[in-house]
Amino acid sequence: MESRVAVIGIIAEKEGDIEELNKILHQYSSYIVGRMGIPYQKRGINIISVVIDAPADVISALSGRLGMLHKITSKALYSKVPGTPSGDEG
Repeated sequence: MESRVAVIGIIAEKEGDIEELNKILHQYSSYIVGRMGIPYQKRGINIISVVIDAPADVISALSGRLGMLHKITSKALYSKVPGTPSGDEG
């Protein structure tokens, strides 16, 4: 299956399901290239960027699961870089 590179943007409110968010991200850790979190204390939110290299259906499933969490918003942005078959290193 063709692999895609995407960034999943996540905004988590302080009262959100943060523990569940971290559990879900851990379940997809084999696809995650990197993760950056920024606490925005003035607004009471955390802004998280997750870079992922996975088949499009996996990216969509992850973003959808995150979006169903209480007080968590997520959106995936896909790159236009041509994909390679999953597991193909070269």
